Amino acid sequence: MMLKGSFSELGAFETLRKVSAIGYNAVEISQIPMTPENVAELDRSRSELGMDIAALSVAMETPKGMPADSLKDDFDKIVDDAKRLDSRLLRIGMLPFPAMKSIHAVVDFAKQANEYAERLQEQGIGLYYHNHHIEFAKFDGKYMLDVIAENSPAMGMEIDVHWVQRGGLDPVRTLEKYAGRTAMVHLKDYRIGQMPEASFGMLESGDFAGFMAEFRNVVQFAEVGEGNLDFASIIPAAEAAGAQYMLVEQDELYGRTVWDALQTSYDNLTAMGHSNLF
Repeated sequence: MMLKGSFSELGAFETLRKVSAIGYNAVEISQIPMTPENVAELDRSRSELGMDIAALSVAMETPKGMPADSLKDDFDKIVDDAKRLDSRLLRIGMLPFPAMKSIHAVVDFAKQANEYAERLQEQGIGLYYHNHHIEFAKFDGKYMLDVIAENSPAMGMEIDVHWVQRGGLDPVRTLEKYAGRTAMVHLKDYRIGQMPEASFGMLESGDFAGFMAEFRNVVQFAEVGEGNLDFASIIPAAEAAGAQYMLVEQDELYGRTVWDALQTSYDNLTAMGHSNLF
């Protein structure tokens, strides 16, 4: 997802060559068209760069205006792509928008996802669900993520530690809760930024609503090690939970290049003593 601009500009192989040069040896594919050309370049990156295509993103149904492969319409193609790239993990990156309207819609989504997970298991492929913060809304005292998990026992988890924190929970305890079911963990930090200088001009001009919008926006995504999350505890918890991959991700870069952000996360993880992860 972070690299989709580079994929468009440089192509899949040259982009992953730059990723490999930093020191990363695995990548998760999200928001990248799985065209024959991209699939071929991803395959080439495996053989020539040693890049592991850790996981592929899938949707159950493709939202209108967002062309992509879906399990509903492209099941066989998705399986063929995954097998060609030796990607035995597929992930649903977000709760489908229609499922957000009610807890009953969430349950329907989870049950449908479970059916696909069972079909994929027959092909030797696992299906996993990536959380944001919305899954930590409570219904009758139960978190939505637990409702999803209970209604999709064949589907695993991809825990995003930033979004767990933004949802008000502890990433370590959440990883412990889903130990044995979590194949992937997204590593990105949770930073409280500074108020931008322009916001004080808003205040002086009477734009209190604009000032408060900037105040709310001080919660930021951050490079690993540049925020407040306790990665000294999170990474061992991810390993203990059975994570096969820990994937660096950053939803917004705040003016930095993707390459600077990836380098910073790599350098910080190495400085923390986690060079063995690469």
